[in-house]
Amino acid sequence: MGETIAKNKKAYHDYFIEEKFEAGLVLTGSEVKGIRAHRVNLKDSFIRFVNGEAFLFNAHIGRLETTHHYYGHEERGARKLLLHKKELAKMQKAVARDGYTIVPLQLYFNKRNIAKLQIAIAKGKLLHDKRNDLKEKDQKRDIQRAMKDY
Repeated sequence: MGETIAKNKKAYHDYFIEEKFEAGLVLTGSEVKGIRAHRVNLKDSFIRFVNGEAFLFNAHIGRLETTHHYYGHEERGARKLLLHKKELAKMQKAVARDGYTIVPLQLYFNKRNIAKLQIAIAKGKLLHDKRNDLKEKDQKRDIQRAMKDY
């Protein structure tokens, strides 16, 4: 992976991550410019299947002021994901099960300077799972402080 542009930290808090995939995105020129300017937010985005193809919804890619309005893009529009057929079939099968969903984790440029989206099959956490995670995180932090002081 190359330079990370945006991360979806909320996904790690709300879901158990089962399996990760790398997907390409179908983008216009103004969208790529917005991504390069770090005007991306993946917080409330999600992935849905439409006619057997995966699409990224509700991901915000901001416009630059230098982009002409004619060539501008829809900031929260649907963007098609490019995946292999086997990966698509595996994801659709996972989504058919109860509690599983596909979430975007991070957007980055790979070594060849192509925008890629890391997505994952995830299972939703319950409230007590989130509390346990926060408790474990606090305990690890306390242990690290104690080790540092010792």
